[in-house]
Amino acid sequence: MLELDFSTLQWILLAVCGMLVGMSKVGVPGVSMLVVPTLALIFGGKASTGILLPMLMMADLFGVGYYHRHAEWKYLWKLLPWAFVGIGIALWVGEVVNDSWFKNIIAILVFLCIGLMLWRDRKKGQNLFPDTWWFSATMGVLGGFATMIGNVAGPIFAIYLLAMHLPKNSFIGTGAWFFLIVNFSKFPLHIFVWKTINLDTLTLDLMLLPAIAIGAFAGIKMVQKISDKLYRTAVIIVTALSAFLLLI
Repeated sequence: MLELDFSTLQWILLAVCGMLVGMSKVGVPGVSMLVVPTLALIFGGKASTGILLPMLMMADLFGVGYYHRHAEWKYLWKLLPWAFVGIGIALWVGEVVNDSWFKNIIAILVFLCIGLMLWRDRKKGQNLFPDTWWFSATMGVLGGFATMIGNVAGPIFAIYLLAMHLPKNSFIGTGAWFFLIVNFSKFPLHIFVWKTINLDTLTLDLMLLPAIAIGAFAGIKMVQKISDKLYRTAVIIVTALSAFLLLI
């Protein structure tokens, strides 16, 4: 049972997490990476995934609402079956490790995704991967595992879409549909298998819905005013520090 008697600081952090989740779905890349270690520190590794998932699901509706016409479904069909394989592997891992190891796995995945973000930026414009089944399979399994364990599949999926050279709107629209399908598929697994979602956690998530909506609105404005380089540098530094806290 989840108690909602959080400290003032914890409520502030939860509200900020909600805003960051909203921002991430309307074109502000990377900010949701900060949410993952923050929630893990408050609730514990495994429990935090059940808190975050409904937040992401609500935010996914914003993303699909904006970009639903731009999805490239041929790439989704290549990726989704393998993503569900990765989810299955993560489901088993989550059952056999304790919460301390669960947090360590989340932290490692966060560091991996930060590395992918940095590497992707350095290789921008280069065609490094072919459009082959094994690449789709590899990225699908990795993405599925990462999204189930820690809801951190964003950078992995972005690598795949960038390799396919999708235009901006198709990139966002395909990603929006992918995460909507995957996150809604994970929902019953969190309820009936991991038991990390219940009426108490859903009540908290609904209380954070205004923060998610504010974040979505603020994200649209922020993208227009803050330089991409400054923003990404700040996100990477803060996220790395937060992930490091999970390991100590």
